[in-house]
Amino acid sequence: MATPPVTPLLDRVRVPADLRNFSTEQLKQLASELRAETIDAVSRTGGHLGASLGVVELTVAIHAIFDTPRDRLIWDVGHQCYPHKILTGRRDRIRTLRQGGGLSGFTRRSESEYDPFGAAHSSTSISAGLGMAVARDLKGEDKRQVIAVIGDGAMSAGMAYEAMNNAGAMRSRLIVVLNDNDMSIAPPVGAMSSYLSRLISSRPFLSIRETMARIARRFPGPLERAARRADEYARGLLTGGTLFEELGFYYVGPIDGHDLDYLLPILRNLRDADDAHPILLHVVTQKGKGYAPAEAAPDKYHGVQKFNVVTGEQAKAPPGPPSYTKVFSKALIAEAEADDRIVAITAAMPGGTGLDRFAQKFPRRHFDVGIAEQHAVTFAAGLATEGMKPFCAIYSTFLQRAYDQVMHDVALQNLPVRFALDRAGLVGADGATHAGAYDVAYLGCLPNMVLMAPADESELVHMVATAAAYDDGPIAFRYPRGEGLGLPLPEKGEVLAIGKGRMVKEGSTIALLSYGTRLAECLRAADELSARGFSCTVADARFAKPLDKALIERLARGHEVLITIEEGSVGGFGSLVAQHLAWKGLLDHGLRFRPMCLPDSYIDHESPKKQYDQAGLTASHIVTAALNALGPASDSRSASA
Repeated sequence: MATPPVTPLLDRVRVPADLRNFSTEQLKQLASELRAETIDAVSRTGGHLGASLGVVELTVAIHAIFDTPRDRLIWDVGHQCYPHKILTGRRDRIRTLRQGGGLSGFTRRSESEYDPFGAAHSSTSISAGLGMAVARDLKGEDKRQVIAVIGDGAMSAGMAYEAMNNAGAMRSRLIVVLNDNDMSIAPPVGAMSSYLSRLISSRPFLSIRETMARIARRFPGPLERAARRADEYARGLLTGGTLFEELGFYYVGPIDGHDLDYLLPILRNLRDADDAHPILLHVVTQKGKGYAPAEAAPDKYHGVQKFNVVTGEQAKAPPGPPSYTKVFSKALIAEAEADDRIVAITAAMPGGTGLDRFAQKFPRRHFDVGIAEQHAVTFAAGLATEGMKPFCAIYSTFLQRAYDQVMHDVALQNLPVRFALDRAGLVGADGATHAGAYDVAYLGCLPNMVLMAPADESELVHMVATAAAYDDGPIAFRYPRGEGLGLPLPEKGEVLAIGKGRMVKEGSTIALLSYGTRLAECLRAADELSARGFSCTVADARFAKPLDKALIERLARGHEVLITIEEGSVGGFGSLVAQHLAWKGLLDHGLRFRPMCLPDSYIDHESPKKQYDQAGLTASHIVTAALNALGPASDSRSASA
C-alpha cells in the first residue's frame, strides 16, 4: 500500500472557510496537495479520476472566492467532485468512495450541505442553478451567488441550451463555468487571452458595456442594431463568445483553468459584479492534470479500478468469462457482417456499450451523437423509416432521458428500432442513479413494444439475432453489467419465436418463472427446494412482452405456487403476468402467486452481489418466498422428506 501524501496545508482545511485567508501561493500549494490526496484516495477505491484531477485548481479557486455553502455550487454529472468532497468536510471518508456505506461517487444532497443538488446524469446543472437563482430573487436574498460547473461533454445535451436560453431571457444572476477539457471549442489559451478575460470580467468593463448598451437603446432602430452587431463582432474577435452572448449570457474566456493567478481575480470580479446578466466563464483544463498516466490516456483514466500510484497500473480482475457488453458487441458485428442495413447508435458511450468495436469494423455505420439520448432515439427512428436497421445501444438508466421519443417517435409509429439496454438491473458502485431498474415497467406499458431479456450470454447472442430479424416494430432487450456465466457461445445467433419462453426444469409443486439473469439463482433455489422434498419447475420467460400466455397458464394450472423473479422494479414483468392471471381467473382457485422484483426503494452503491442480497433476489430469498407461500403445511412436508 502506498504511503499517504504529505499535506501540511490541506491538513489545516476542515471546511472551505478555512482556506479563504490563504495567499495565492498557499492556494497553489494547497492545490498540489489536494491533487496528491485525490490520486491516493482513488488509487484505493477506484472511481472517476481524470475529471476530478482536471478541476483541482478550479475547485480551490471557487471555494476560496465564494461563500459556500451559502453560495450554491453545483457540479454537473458529479464525475469531478472528489476534490470538492475533500475540501468540504469529507476528507476523513474519502477513501470510502463508492464502497458500501461510504461516500457516493457523485454529489448528493443527503451527504453534505455543500452538495445543494444531487447529480450523476449529465446536463442538469444550469437548469437547477437557474431554479436556485430565481428562488433567491423571489426570497430577496440578493447577495447569494449560484455557480454551476458544466463540462464540455455535457454541453452536447439539448437540456443545457434550453436552460441557457431560459436564463438569458430571465436576466437572473447566475454564473456558469464551462469546463472545457477537450479544446473542442477553445482558441489557443495564452497570456493575452487570459489578460483580456480578466479585463472584461472587471467591474469597470462591465459598467462600460452596460452604459454603452443603454446608449445604444436610445438610437433609432437601424443604428441600435448596427451598434449591437459591432459590439458582438468585436467581442467575437476577442473571445469567441458570440454563441453564448446570443443566448443572453455575458461571456468571459477562455482562460487557463489551472492558473490560479488568473482564476482567482476573474472569479472575484464575477462575484462582485453588479450586472444582472447571467455570466458564462469558459475555462480550459486538462483531464488527468498532474498525474502523468492520466494525462497520457485521459479516456483510460476517466473511470478507473484500484491502481498503483507509482506505475499507474490498474488492478485487473482474474480472467473470467466475457462481459455481456462484449458478447453483445461481438454478436452485433456478426449480424452486421451479414446485413449492411444494420447501423449502431450510441449517446457518448461507445466504450461502455461495446460499440467502439463496431465502429472499428464499420465506421460509416456507427454514430456517436454525444450526450443526447433524445436525439439518438429520434435519429434512429428516422433511419428506420428509410429501411435501415438501427440498434440504439443505451444504458437502461440513460434511456429514461428519452422516454417521450421512445413513445411518440418510435412506438406510436411502430418503427423497427432495436434498443440494446446495457446495465440492466443493479450496477454496483455507481449506485441508485445508474441502476437499470425501470425499463421493463416504462417500456412494458407501450403498445407495439417487444421486450426480451436473456438468462445468460448465450441467450443474448440469440436475442441480438432476433432483434436484427424483427421488422414489425420496436424491440428492446436488456442485459446486465459484468461477466456472463462462462457458457459456450453459439457461432451464430438463432432467431427466437417472438413471445415464447422455454422450460428449463420440470416439477409439480412450485413453479419459478424467471425473466432475465436471475435464472441461475432460480435453479439454485430449485435444487434447495428439491432437497427439502418439494418438486420444482423452472422456466425462462425470455419475453415480458408479448407474454408466453400458454406457458404461464400451464405453470399456473399445474402448480400450487407460482413465483416470478426479475431484476426490475415494481410494475414490470411480474405485474404483466399478474394481470394476465387475473383476467384468466387463475388467481381465483387457490394458486399462490408471488411476484419477486426489486423493492420500491433506492439501493445505494455496494457490490452487485450485496445489492441483490439487500433486494431479496437471491436463491435463499426465493426458497423463503416459496416456503412462505406454501404456508405451515410446508414444514411437515419438508420434515417428511
